[in-house]
Amino acid sequence: MTISTTSTPHDAVFKSFLRHPDTARDFIDIHLPAPLRKLCDLTTLKLEPNSFIDDDLRQYYSDLLWSVKTQEGVGYIYVVIEHQSKPEELMAFRMMRYSIAAMQNHLDAGYKELPLVIPIVLIHLKYEKNREDIGLFGI
Repeated sequence: MTISTTSTPHDAVFKSFLRHPDTARDFIDIHLPAPLRKLCDLTTLKLEPNSFIDDDLRQYYSDLLWSVKTQEGVGYIYVVIEHQSKPEELMAFRMMRYSIAAMQNHLDAGYKELPLVIPIVLIHLKYEKNREDIGLFGI
C-alpha cells in the first residue's frame, strides 16, 4: 500500500473542513466583516466546482468558491488558502484577477448583472506584533 503525502498537510485539512457547508458557514460568519455578512444569506451557501488558481501556483495555493444569495441576487465568497510562510506583495492584484474570473463565469452562465464577489485569503505566517502588510482583507 502506498501512502500519499502532501507538503502542505495543514492547508489540505483546512480546505477539507471548508468544503462542508456547516463548517464554511461558521467560518464565514465569524470572519466576514459585519456589513458584508448582513448582505449575505449564509444559509444558502453552495460549493461551486470552479477554481481560478493558475496551474503553476497550485503547489502554493488552493481555493474554494461558494455561491450565496445576497440582498441583490447571487454572490460569491471566494476563499484562497495560501501555502506560503510570507505575504505576497501582489496578493490584492491576484485576488482581483480571481474575482474577475468568478464574475466572468457568472456572466457566462447567463446572468446579466455582475455579482458581488467577496475574497477571503487565509495565510499561515508567524505572528509579528506590528505587521502592517498583512491586513489585505481584515482577517
